[in-house]
Amino acid sequence: MRHQNKTVKLGRTAEHRKALLANQVCSLIEHQRIKTTLAKAKAVRPLAEKMVTLGKKGSLHARRTALAVLRQRGAVTKLFNDIAPRAAARNGGYTRIVKLGQRKSDAAAVAFIEWVDAPPAAEEAPEPKSGKSKSTSAPAEGDAKSKRKKSKKSDASE
Repeated sequence: MRHQNKTVKLGRTAEHRKALLANQVCSLIEHQRIKTTLAKAKAVRPLAEKMVTLGKKGSLHARRTALAVLRQRGAVTKLFNDIAPRAAARNGGYTRIVKLGQRKSDAAAVAFIEWVDAPPAAEEAPEPKSGKSKSTSAPAEGDAKSKRKKSKKSDASE
């Protein structure tokens, strides 16, 4: 039974898991939103929230603690200078997990993890499904020639 076993192991050794989660948090800091499996997103969330809490403290000790966990100086700088000030008025709940469904290849549950107060990201346009789809082609030659004639007439009149 798994009673009170809170660590999500993700099928990795402790060192591998620590490195994975640190890299995921660094990617989240850099890109503001990452797409990963639902299990990894749920494992990343507590670490990301702790890093923001350290960023809100802003002390040298907090900065060094964050650097010891994340191991990337640029990510720690961005965390303390950009992300933590945005979350200053919030008492926790800095991240959001949005479920996306299942991945085609292995049917793993996939999700976005993102900052709650991040500026809205540009949505990716869904790709049209393969098959017989109507494609929009360039206008016919007659249309293009008539447009050129009209533009030449308007240039001549000016």
